[in-house]
Amino acid sequence: MTSTELFDVDSLYWRRSSRSSDQGGNCVEVAYPTGGVAMRDSKNPHGGVLVFDRSHWNSFLDTVRRGALERG
Repeated sequence: MTSTELFDVDSLYWRRSSRSSDQGGNCVEVAYPTGGVAMRDSKNPHGGVLVFDRSHWNSFLDTVRRGALERG
């Protein structure tokens, strides 16, 4: 899945982390269209959407959980 043309962004159920505050913090929201994962900025929900296939998203999450990302 590489394009938002494959689904209607407005019809997706977007989720935000329970650790996010309602005070306009730096948060992302994720949704799960068929076969993929969509991510957007919670402060700009009508802006761009990044779309990943599930295997790449799961690899990213595994890397984050292991603490294997370098901070720049």
